[in-house]
Amino acid sequence: MATWNLSGTKHHVLICNGASCMRKGAEEVTQTIRAEIEALYLDDLVHTSRTRCNGRCQDACVVIVYPEGTWYKAITPELARQLVKMHLLKGIPLEEAISYKYEEQEGFFLANPDVPIGISKTAKKST
Repeated sequence: MATWNLSGTKHHVLICNGASCMRKGAEEVTQTIRAEIEALYLDDLVHTSRTRCNGRCQDACVVIVYPEGTWYKAITPELARQLVKMHLLKGIPLEEAISYKYEEQEGFFLANPDVPIGISKTAKKST
């Protein structure tokens, strides 16, 4: 496995490749994001990682952009191209596709009111 020099990296893009996302086209989304990054010469500024399940299966295909802490839902190859061109290149998030975003002043993630919140971690029973 290669060890990348991440100095100078501006964004880390996590692309869910869990089972639900894979059924919703995560492989094509992954390849589209990486190809667009290369085409726009953003390789030195953007690092991508495939992840396993991120726990938001109803939002498949999930893509997360850090350091902003922006969680995207229902990403298709076309939205993936827009995400690279708008968010990663110009700094303009795709508001219509955001499920969660980190609010620095608040110090936590805020949910998009149009997206199901899901199960609270504190509501889980420990066995």
